[in-house]
Amino acid sequence: MSGIKSVCVYCGSSNDVAPAYLDLAERLGKAIAERGWRLVYGGGTVGLMFAAANAAHQAGGEVLGIIPKFLQRIEGNFESVPHIVVDTMHERKQLLFDEAEAFVVLPGGIGTLEEAVETLSWAKLSLHSKPMAFLSENDYWSPFFELLNHTVRDRFAPPSMLDLVVDVSDPKTALSELSDRYVALD
Repeated sequence: MSGIKSVCVYCGSSNDVAPAYLDLAERLGKAIAERGWRLVYGGGTVGLMFAAANAAHQAGGEVLGIIPKFLQRIEGNFESVPHIVVDTMHERKQLLFDEAEAFVVLPGGIGTLEEAVETLSWAKLSLHSKPMAFLSENDYWSPFFELLNHTVRDRFAPPSMLDLVVDVSDPKTALSELSDRYVALD
């Protein structure tokens, strides 16, 4: 196995969040750079997305942004790092997926949740075996994991689905979990 080279970070794009969430994103970005992994993200200059990407860049890490044309007007481009401009959100999500061997899901809103659930759904359908870590501050992802457990309890999902994800509160632990769970794709 060659190991993880790139990790995709799904996260919120709001600047109006509590400072603790931005700090968590910054710590994650720095930890990714320290591991020598590339951070792949949604390409904007707002919210947790920019906090993580900027921290990785400032720590000497490689960063790749992927952003749809229409979002450039809203979120801007992080011009200090390479970025790919696409036409649609679907193209963005596919490239985010293709460019990474693993995923970290930071706190975020409905867009973050949608990206994470789609990636988890693809794993459940055996379309990939890329590991996912949900990184929480203030137990942010606890309600999501309660819902996952509920779907297993009521037999809408197999117990093995819970093996596809991990809920952690420390960036370095998240990256270690991803590394431990990584299975190289043929």
